[in-house]
Amino acid sequence: MKYKAILFDMDGVLIESEFLMRHSAIQALADYGITAKHEDFLPFTGMGEDKFVGGVAEKYGRKYEFAMKELSYDYYGQQVKDMTEVPEGIKEMLTTLHEKGLILAVCSAADLRKVRYNIQAIGVDESIFTALVTGSDVTRKKPFPDIYLEGARRVGIEPKDCLVVEDAISGIQAAHAAGMDAAAVPTTFSKEALQQESPEYMLDHIKELTDLFK
Repeated sequence: MKYKAILFDMDGVLIESEFLMRHSAIQALADYGITAKHEDFLPFTGMGEDKFVGGVAEKYGRKYEFAMKELSYDYYGQQVKDMTEVPEGIKEMLTTLHEKGLILAVCSAADLRKVRYNIQAIGVDESIFTALVTGSDVTRKKPFPDIYLEGARRVGIEPKDCLVVEDAISGIQAAHAAGMDAAAVPTTFSKEALQQESPEYMLDHIKELTDLFK
């Protein structure tokens, strides 16, 4: 396998947290008098929490405030260990890939605060990742390539030698715009929707990733 580094999106890839993030945002927006629904968030999935929360707030005619996101994270952190699902075999997969000498990094549109909540819930040591690149590290969010280019820069690997693992349409678009191959996991979007973006690999389950490196 030609890749030297694997750049992981976080939510929907390493942890099934999309439901909780929507749930937490609904709770936070309710405190601002906004009655949001789960389906309101789908168009903003993968674009970072400012857009995720803010896009829905603006849909209901309310100007986005940074405090809305922070409140969403407060609710998220209180519930992450009870209301998220870590896909079977994630810890073993990360350990196996690391032991094979692959460089691992997280490139998530979420803030570092949320990424660390998720790593704790997964139960791996943060040091297994050479870099944690988050939404606050780049100005342009997915589908722009910036976060994956920054990930490649931080781990010291050329973009062509990086494989991106994504569950979102905007994330696959970002990977390709960065000159990287993408492996897609149909958790947030259907397999058919993801295939429209022509990912190089389609995984039925994230743990199948290790099969690419046998």
